[in-house]
Amino acid sequence: MISTKAAVRQSLLDARRSLSAGQGVLDAARATRQVQQARRVALYVSMGPEPQTGGLIDWLLAGDHEVLLPILYADNDLGWGLAPGAADLVPGRLGLSEPRVDLGSEAIATADLVICPALAVDRTGVRLGRGGGSYDRALARVPTGVPVWAAVYDNEIFDHLPSDPHDRPVHAALTPSGLIPLT
Repeated sequence: MISTKAAVRQSLLDARRSLSAGQGVLDAARATRQVQQARRVALYVSMGPEPQTGGLIDWLLAGDHEVLLPILYADNDLGWGLAPGAADLVPGRLGLSEPRVDLGSEAIATADLVICPALAVDRTGVRLGRGGGSYDRALARVPTGVPVWAAVYDNEIFDHLPSDPHDRPVHAALTPSGLIPLT
């Protein structure tokens, strides 16, 4: 059993690098009532072999949902801006695609649903990210009762992952094959 966060993270990144292209989460997301009813969804623009979110962003915008996308600050905190459409995003830090207008770090608190990136989750809701702490800070601003999901592949759900006291839990794993509630 791999026990350190760094070792688990490296193993998961290596496994993702072997993927030729990421599968999307559009079909699984639009099949859920929470996505259909959410007025504003905080999401992210996927990169490389991450579970693909581009189709979901386009579908949400076409259905008159608002989509908040992250803006990575120099201190690794996240601001949020409304998605105008993929063609209107600008290059951000670390090669990320970001909205032009920053609504601030507190804008995530206005979302009805948050779908965040992760390398893995466990069945208790522990989310393993890339290690910068950006999403743990952002998720601390999400009001109680707002669903928080992590987009991962089906094979990235574990019985147990290492965690730290500052780690923010998620309520479900959104995979290409469906939504899996976590306890």
